[in-house]
Order: sequence, then C-alpha cells, then structure tokens
Amino acid sequence: MLTDQNPLPLRVPAFKGIYKFFEPIAYPMLRIMIGLLFVPHGMQKLFQMFGGRTVAEYQQAFGRMGEFWGGSFWVYYIGGLELIGGLCVALGFFTRFAACQLMLFMAMATFVANAGRGWFWTSGGSEAAASWMIGSSRTTRSKGQPPYCPGATPQTTSARQSPP
Repeated sequence: MLTDQNPLPLRVPAFKGIYKFFEPIAYPMLRIMIGLLFVPHGMQKLFQMFGGRTVAEYQQAFGRMGEFWGGSFWVYYIGGLELIGGLCVALGFFTRFAACQLMLFMAMATFVANAGRGWFWTSGGSEAAASWMIGSSRTTRSKGQPPYCPGATPQTTSARQSPP
C-alpha cells in the first residue's frame, strides 16, 4: 500500500491521490483483463467458437513451425491452456503457475510462430503476442503474497517474513 513508511516512486507527484486510489485495484484489474483475453482464444481452438477453425486446421497451422508442433496434442494443450489458464489467472487461482505457462506460450508465439511476419499485428506479426507475453509476465508477480490465498494480506505476509 502507498504509505509514508513505504512510498511508491511517483512519476508525476501531482497525481499522488490518483496513484493512491488505483494502487489496490491495479494488479487485480491487470490480472482479470489478461486472463479474460486468453479465454475466447481457447474456446476457438477447443470448441470452434467465435470463428475458430477445426482441430485439423490448427494442426496444419501449428505444423508450419515444424513437425514436432503438428500433432493434435498441441492444439488441445494450447486451447486448454488459453481457456483454463486464462480463467485461473482471471480468478486468481494458481495465478503464477498459469501465468508462467501463458507467458512461455506467448514467448513461443512471439519469437517462433510470428517472428517471420514482422512486428505489426495487422500483418500477423509479433506485436500482439509480445504484448500478451509482457502482460502475462506481470501477472506472475504479486506483492509478496500468492494471489490464490484469499486470507493473506500484505500486512500479514510481511509480518510473517520479518523477524520478531
């Protein structure tokens, strides 16, 4: 929390009141937004919703990265990761574990799958995947407490870590 004992570095000191207001809700908002962005993509792969292709078409698309990636296992794994992992991140359940997997998946999408198409998302490039990778990496962190322990507060967590 933003206190006089633990000051937050202020980029614009005049906005201290705004920073103080948003500090407790910024991390949950980011976590929920990042998690829910993945969910419809998982539904596309698993249930062909929202204009999704068939599993065979995804296999073919994944197979362009190499023979290892062309199996249906990867379609189901990535679809499940996007759907279930996205929900876990959004709900704060096993957040770090799910966000870490999503971050690694998006790193693969950034540096392997989309790298040959340039940077901009309009041409299928790495821009969007890199943004999701960075957002996922931010949700692997919390302020000293696991997000999936609802009883823990920053005060009780820091009290446990400091010597008596």
